[in-house]
Order: sequence, then C-alpha cells, then structure tokens
Amino acid sequence: MSRTIALISEHASPLAVLGGVDSGGQNIYVGELARQLASLGYSVDIFTRRDEVKLPAEVHWLSGVRVVHVDAGPAEPLPKEELFQYMDEFAASMEAFVQSQPYRYMLFHANFWMSGYVAMLLKERLAIPFVVTFHALGKVRLMHQRETDRFPSERCEVETQIMQSADAIIAECPQDEADLTELYRADARKITMIPCGFSPHEFHPIDQAYARMLLDLPATGKIILQLGRMVPRKGIDTVIESLALLQKNLPDARLVIVGGEYEKAHLHADQEYRRLRKLSETLGIADAVSFEGRKNREQLKYYYAAADVFVSTPWYEPFGITPLEAMACGTPVVGANVGGIQYSVANGKTGFLVPPKDPEALARKTGLILKNNDLRRSMRQKSIARVNECFTWKRVAEQMDVVYRRFGSQQPEAVGDNRQFVRDAFYEAADTFRLSAESLTDAILHAGDTLSATFKKGGKVLVCGNGGSAAESLHFSAELLGRFEMPKREGLPVISLVADTAMLTAWSNDECFADVFARQVAAYGRPGDVLVCLSTSGNSANILKAMDKAKQLGMECITLLGKDGGQAKAKGSINIVIPSSNTQRIQEMHLHIIHLLCSMVERGLTDRPAGQRASPLLQNIEISARKNGKTSHKHAAP
Repeated sequence: MSRTIALISEHASPLAVLGGVDSGGQNIYVGELARQLASLGYSVDIFTRRDEVKLPAEVHWLSGVRVVHVDAGPAEPLPKEELFQYMDEFAASMEAFVQSQPYRYMLFHANFWMSGYVAMLLKERLAIPFVVTFHALGKVRLMHQRETDRFPSERCEVETQIMQSADAIIAECPQDEADLTELYRADARKITMIPCGFSPHEFHPIDQAYARMLLDLPATGKIILQLGRMVPRKGIDTVIESLALLQKNLPDARLVIVGGEYEKAHLHADQEYRRLRKLSETLGIADAVSFEGRKNREQLKYYYAAADVFVSTPWYEPFGITPLEAMACGTPVVGANVGGIQYSVANGKTGFLVPPKDPEALARKTGLILKNNDLRRSMRQKSIARVNECFTWKRVAEQMDVVYRRFGSQQPEAVGDNRQFVRDAFYEAADTFRLSAESLTDAILHAGDTLSATFKKGGKVLVCGNGGSAAESLHFSAELLGRFEMPKREGLPVISLVADTAMLTAWSNDECFADVFARQVAAYGRPGDVLVCLSTSGNSANILKAMDKAKQLGMECITLLGKDGGQAKAKGSINIVIPSSNTQRIQEMHLHIIHLLCSMVERGLTDRPAGQRASPLLQNIEISARKNGKTSHKHAAP
C-alpha cells in the first residue's frame, strides 16, 4: 500500500507567517502533523492555495514533506471568507497534479470545510478515500458571530455533505465531537477524537528571570500574557477589562498582548488594535497594557516563560493550541470554558476555567493564581506533566496513523482483499498496544499496587461492566477468585457485579437498570474496598451511579475506559484510558490489562514490609506459595 498522503489546507499554509487574521492554529496543525507523519515513514504532500505570484509550484520543506501551491483564483492574499468560489478550480488543479504523479495517494486529509469540499470532489473522480478535520464548524460560528459571519450561506449544507462523504472525521475535543453529532447528525462511527498538540522541542520550561531579561520586560511584578490572533472573537477586551478590576488589589499586575497582523511599529494600522488600545485608555490602565505585535515563533516560548499566568478567553474555540504551549512552558492557564480549552485545561489543577465575556470571574481566578505562590508552583508542575502525557504532536500523529491505516486500505485495489483487511486489523491492534504502553504504564502500576494493598489489608474488590465489559469483569473475578499464575493459592475476595443474574433481572425490572450496580455496591462494599469499572465509553449510567455509591462508602474507584474516558474519568481515583476510539481495540486492551493486573496482584501478595503481620488469608497464600517454590524465606509468614 502507498504510504503517500495528501494534506489539503486551502488557506492555511505551514509556510505562512503566523499571527495574521487567517494565520494561526490550522497552519501549525498542518505543519506539525506533516512533520511527525514523515517521521513515521509517510511521504506527505501539503496542497495549499497560491497567494503570491512568485511562489514556486513545489517547495521541498522538510525531509519527506513538500508544499504544493495550487492555482485557484488570483495569486494574491484573500480573506478565507472569499475563497469558496475558487474551490472547483482548486480541485481541478489538484486533480491534474495528483494524476501526474507516478504513485497513487493512500488518502487525502482535508483541513477546514473548503478543503473538505475539494476532497469530496476528488473522491468522486479518483476513488481515493478522505479524512477531514473541520477545525471550526459553520453552525457553531453562526451561534457566536451571527450577522457578522461573512462565509457563504451554503457553508453548513456543504459541511453536512462532506460528513456524509468522508471516510473518517477527526474531532479535536469532546465538544467538537458533540457538535458534529448533535448539530449535523454526523455518523458517530466515523468520528475519532484526536486533539491538537505542541512540540516539546519548541516549548519547554525556561527560567522566568532569564526570559524577562531577553524580552526587556520588568524583572519584578506580575505579568499576565495574552497571545494569539488579534480578532474580536478572541475576547482580548475581556482580558483588558479584567486587568482594570485586578489592579485594585494587585497594582503591580500588567498585561502583555502578543499577536496581530502587524509588527509592533505598525500596529496602528490594525483596527482591532486601535479598539483595544482605546479601551485600555478609557479604563485608565493604558500604562499597564503592552501590545507587542506579531512575533517570530522562536520568540513565543520566552513570552510564555516570562508570564506568571496565561489567559485565553475567546467566545468560542474549536480547540486552541496556545494554552498547550503555555502549559508546556510551565505557565498556568486561565481559559474560557468553551470548546477545546475546557478539555485541555484541567480546572483547578493546571489552571482555571471561566465563562467567556466575564471579566469579573476572570479577575478572580487570575488574582488567585497571582497571589498564591504555592498554587502557581503546583499548577506549573501539573501543567508540564499533563501536556507531555496527552498533547504532543508525536502522540497526535501516532493516533492519526491508526486512523489512516484503517481507512487507507479501502482503495479500489484493496476491495475484497480479505488478506489486507486482516493485516490492517493486526496493525491497528499493534498500534493501540504501542500507544498504551507509552501512556498507561504508570496508571497500570498504580492500579496493581492499589489492588495488592487492598487484599493485604483484608479488603475486597468489586468489578462491573456492561456487554463485552461484563464478560471481561467475570473473567477478571474468575482469575483472582480462582488463580492466574500462582498455583494452589487461596482465592481472593473478588465479586463480579453481573454474576447474579436473578438479582440483575429482578432489580432492573422492579426498580431501574441504572441502579443495578449501585445497589450491589451498597450491599457488598465497605470502606477501603475497591470498585473496578470497565466501560469503553465511560458514560454508562449504571457505571456512574456505582462509582458515586462507592465514593460515598469510602472505596477506591479504578476505571478501565476508552475514547476520551467519558464522565467516568472525572469520578475515578485511578483511570486507565485506552488511546483508541475503536470499541474492539479498547476491549482487547482491557483484557490484556486485566491479565497484567492479575500478575501484579499475585506478585505483590507476598511482598510485605518487614515486621508487618499478614492477614489470615495472606498467611494461607504464602504457605501455599512456599510449598510450590514461589516464595523465598524472607517472605515467610511469621
């Protein structure tokens, strides 16, 4: 199968200067995804519109990545709102280029709705499948922009057609996935949630004093940073209004605003800058607000590092990459509780979430961080850990690779090829195992230690799940109640909450199926016990109620989940979330992790601190283990 793919990004080229009205997160997304895909062995062509006569037809940008400039409309910069009329020309030009190549593309990955339109036309003509990331949705934009939205009226209808034609749809966060299914009735089976990312080589912690010195910023005082495109929907006016409130208690607080279409010396040409500058003057805080203008990407990490807190309060935001970059530099984020920001910022841990257009709430949360050094240090550590675990571009590309493998096999020459279908299923499973090994090891170790400690203290474990997860919960309890690898040991107190079918049917008929697990937790659970919940979605009502009851009883909750973890992730003490949206792959990994946990429990049963007396159950287990040569004398029961 060809490993050459085409990224289509009609208005956002990775070669463009960032910070302009139409240059921002999508440019970064396309460029960084291409870079990481190339490192995975793909050849990547990025197709973008020629907006300058002198641009060469092809630019070999990185090893394995070239940018192809497509003729579509006049070769000059145009607002993206005016580009749709040229997309048929874009498709025709791109089709000619694609057919001139000596290889067949594995797939197209369209970015934004107009690129999706191009990919849809090319799929009809060339029978090449396509994946689409919308980055923003017309119906969501209309809710916020209303009459100021200048995109063509047919945008939403075209987006619906694209979703019907696409082979896969990439949602960037849970809100994006919900908007796709609820506003457009997109087929949920096509949707995979893969977030945006950041580059650890580009954004990392830097000494604050050093950063301020390089930028010629005050060495003392509190600095709030706002960084990004300077357009009304980004809510920069809210940040300025919050500073006016904040200065009443923190007179040394100042705001640094980075971004815009112009460099600092020419900012006066920007209408939005003039509006914001006038606002700061009206509020009497102009001396505390610094507009830095457009900056090179290499400089951004120093601004993030120089700040005490980063603020991003747009009215709406499909994802938002700047909060990730700030957290990567160790700067807490106060963000609007919208779109991807509410997913990337862990409220109360890496920063705070506030309502958009609410300067009072923003001032309160920003002030809390600025006044509390211990809180700021804690958020710094958690921010760095969170983004490096969940949001690197390397991780994004690996997740995208799983999607590509699944849909790339649908080329005409592969239709009916069961051999290729089987091979791709193994590749996808292997990728899921590899990603899980990289991201879940610590959580699995924590879960295994917790289970072992529970049994050592004489506690018990309850397990629950639905459907295939119900079968896996029975399997888990059977391995521990019986034996896994340690022969002739005593059984461990594990109860699968689906084992009693009489109770299951009677209670769900007489009362409510949503309470069927919670009822059993209430009957069997005691403080110090553990509830293990298996769910591919994390949103099953009976699982969530069981977790609530377990928490009330003082029990630990360990979850084995998938996708984005759902609502269960917020309730679990230890969460093991499989990095996949495919139910089959999630359940396969759950079974593998169940076996790992069984091994860890048996290994940990006889490991006990010196001087601590074993419970009667563990004494019997240790005696059995010694008889079978599994325990050394130093672990003998006293």
